[in-house]
Amino acid sequence: MLTVNKLLPQGRGLAAVLLKRAPQIELDWDVRQKSRFDATDSQGRALAVFLPRGSVVRGGDVLVAEDGSLIRVLAAPQPVLEVRACAEHGSPFDLLRAAYHLGNRHVPLELKPDHLKLEPDHVLAEMLRMMHLVLTETQAAFEPESGAYGGEGHGGHGHKHEHQHEHAHVHGPGCAHDHAHEHGAAPAPRGKPLNIAVTAAAPAQPHVHGPGCKH
Repeated sequence: MLTVNKLLPQGRGLAAVLLKRAPQIELDWDVRQKSRFDATDSQGRALAVFLPRGSVVRGGDVLVAEDGSLIRVLAAPQPVLEVRACAEHGSPFDLLRAAYHLGNRHVPLELKPDHLKLEPDHVLAEMLRMMHLVLTETQAAFEPESGAYGGEGHGGHGHKHEHQHEHAHVHGPGCAHDHAHEHGAAPAPRGKPLNIAVTAAAPAQPHVHGPGCKH
């Protein structure tokens, strides 16, 4: 049995020709959400997969065996329930309501622009029918959303958006900041310099009150 202990999300960094030649394994969602499982690839090799705790394997990911060989993962078709708004009497808002109520029940849910996917459940199916939604049982790959606080988007291998906010400092009457140090060198004066000599004013003479002073 070949041990596998490394996962490359979506085969990132690998040449397309290597991915094309790699053997494959088809796994349903029940297996792919586990970090420990056994499988058999398309070459008939028995695999013992040991990934870090909390790992989730998605369709398109690549596993790396202890001998360096690659195994491409396919999301196997499985029974799913597709939920759509009624085209005649409903609206897209009905799907939004359904996603809200299913999310409150922590139901693994795959979101599509025009429908939702979940694993079959007769209790949930009845609730959705009462919301006037159209349900279809079918076989399809199932890739539910990752947790919103895991730093990943749909498929578990998203990217983070970093936003830097700059806050202007307002200088009030009580501001004791060294503005020259804070803002750098003083800006150069605008316009041409004027060659005008400046003479210091003579100090004011004290006023002496005399007989004719009318102050």
